[in-house]
Amino acid sequence: MAKVTEIFGSMVFDDRIMKATLSDKVYKSLKRTIDEGTPLDISIANAVAAAMKDWAVSKGATHYTHWFQPLTGITAEKHDSFINPSPDGRVIMEFSGKELVKGEPDASSFPSGGLRATFEARGYTAWDPTSNAFIKGNTLYIPTAFCSYKGEALDKKTPLLRSMEALNRQAMRILKLFGNDNVKCVKTSVGPEQEYFLVDKELYNQRQDLIMTGRTLFGAMPPKGQEMNDHYFGAIKPKVAEYMADLNEELWKLGILAKTEHNEVAPAQHELAPIYTTTNIAADHNQLTMDIMQKTALKHGLVCLLHEKPFAGVNGSGKHNNWSISTDTGINLLTPGETPHENAQFLLFLCAVIKAVDDYQDLLRLSVATAGNDHRLGANEAPPAVISVFLGDELTAVLDAIETETPYNSAEKRFMKLGVDVLPQFKCDTTDRNRTSPFAFTGNKFEFRMLGSSNSISCANMHLNAAVAESLRQYADILEKADDFNEALHSLIRETIKKHKRIIFNGNGYDESWIQEAEKRGLLNLKTTPDCMPYIVAEKNVKMLVSHGVFTEPELHSRCEIMLDNYVKSVNIEACTMISMARKQIIPAVGKFAADTAKQISEKCAVCGNIKCSCEKKLVEKLSSLIDAMDEKTEVLEKAVASLHEISDVIAQSEYVRDHILEAMDDLRKSADEAEVITGSSYWPFPAYDQLLFGIR
Repeated sequence: MAKVTEIFGSMVFDDRIMKATLSDKVYKSLKRTIDEGTPLDISIANAVAAAMKDWAVSKGATHYTHWFQPLTGITAEKHDSFINPSPDGRVIMEFSGKELVKGEPDASSFPSGGLRATFEARGYTAWDPTSNAFIKGNTLYIPTAFCSYKGEALDKKTPLLRSMEALNRQAMRILKLFGNDNVKCVKTSVGPEQEYFLVDKELYNQRQDLIMTGRTLFGAMPPKGQEMNDHYFGAIKPKVAEYMADLNEELWKLGILAKTEHNEVAPAQHELAPIYTTTNIAADHNQLTMDIMQKTALKHGLVCLLHEKPFAGVNGSGKHNNWSISTDTGINLLTPGETPHENAQFLLFLCAVIKAVDDYQDLLRLSVATAGNDHRLGANEAPPAVISVFLGDELTAVLDAIETETPYNSAEKRFMKLGVDVLPQFKCDTTDRNRTSPFAFTGNKFEFRMLGSSNSISCANMHLNAAVAESLRQYADILEKADDFNEALHSLIRETIKKHKRIIFNGNGYDESWIQEAEKRGLLNLKTTPDCMPYIVAEKNVKMLVSHGVFTEPELHSRCEIMLDNYVKSVNIEACTMISMARKQIIPAVGKFAADTAKQISEKCAVCGNIKCSCEKKLVEKLSSLIDAMDEKTEVLEKAVASLHEISDVIAQSEYVRDHILEAMDDLRKSADEAEVITGSSYWPFPAYDQLLFGIR
């Protein structure tokens, strides 16, 4: 493996390359666009395009693509070559500023939620100069936004960028009130930790459910699962270590700051964590990371599963979104400092986040809503569906003191005593970690833990940015008019704590008593996608998101329809896959085992006179009963799917899926899993859980 310092960013058109290949005038103009959002002149775009093309060709690229994030949940790309004909019959390699800044992919086949008619095909991709272009294979990838002919956002990047601008505008108003005149912009940063499973490719190819849906729709638990906790942070198996090393190298080439890797709680589960970076770049990097994880796994004879719940009975996979706010001068606005009770600016931004999470808990919940994540939230490996904020003892005590207007007892930081003289002493952090909290303060950032492993982080961050921007807007409107700034500031912080302390919870989110307590506090418990998705068009949410320019009202209605339609289609595919597997694989296999066992009974009877037939007769009777049950439950599921297709309204469809389809699927699975336990392993038609979870040596 090459040195990390030599390969890192080697396939990225980053600041180093721009400095080396652009004139000083062009470079400074482009940097103003990137850092301050100034318009990009076409002459600058032409110069950048020429340098970008020359660099890409020198790296072996022959094509370019505008790389975007449509509402399918994955990325999209259309490749064009650099070649253009020359008068002498040969070709030349060209790439113009116009081709750099704008592309025209066919928009008719991407989800639009009614924003566009099927026959309206034109769509535009627009270069995002804040996210560096990069090379994969023989193609130059140009990160872009994607919109319709009429300008509606058809992607996840456009509203994310809008939300970042909204937060920047309002944060700058606050900072100026505190005298921070040297700050030019405020940006949010994210470091998304990515969980995933690895399974043997040959075993994967034998499971129709994994191929079609990304998760196992059938499967009895093996004798051992995760109960010993021996996989978490355990020694990494050689084959997995080789995969991780290869993955790191591919990510580092693309400038992705992959830093931490380890085994997760469930067997065959792992985690990769990057260093944080600017939110829209982090979103691009995470989409790339998921793509490269899956492609690299195939090279090692493995398959990377990114579904939130690929195996029932063991932990699912999430994506922890570590979010913070920083100035261009390098100040993290969520850093408490040594005396957080005296840091008024920090306390105001902290309160803005607390207020945002409470006011818009519905938006944060729906931002992570998918059919896959519904299986994970609320189980003992993920936060509950109820949103709450964890602050830890010290910050909670600070806020309590402010609310009650009593002195805060600022005791000295205690030292951790480990009881062994040779081990070093170190200061304790101001907060412990709370793995059960959906939204936990972790020192100088908030960790939003509800995202599913396959989620685009754009969704959560656009709503989080917008909600915090609204809190800051309200604060700025009050403070800018105040006669006494300090008095108004203190009153604002105190009133925020009083009004929104219901969202703060430092205890065990897994405890059922918390769910009951949350209900008493008036917090929402939106357990499924159909429960929460319609909240995106609630009046207060539409008003806030439209006022900050993050969405238009038609865009919000379109996203509600798209996400519910995606939910319905995902579960419908799962149901149809279950029907196929039950009819074509499981029932015939169990039937053959029952028939062969019955045949053995008749053969033994002629020899031993029924002495050893009792248990085998019971087995055949049990298998026959389960075959009948599976046949009956498959028929119930078939009828439910047929009824679903008769419903036209997408909200009604999603509710029918939640109330009927999923229940029918669970009933069928119970009988099939029961049959698996008593069916001879050589008869079972596809690899079982013990093979999948423990099959990598």
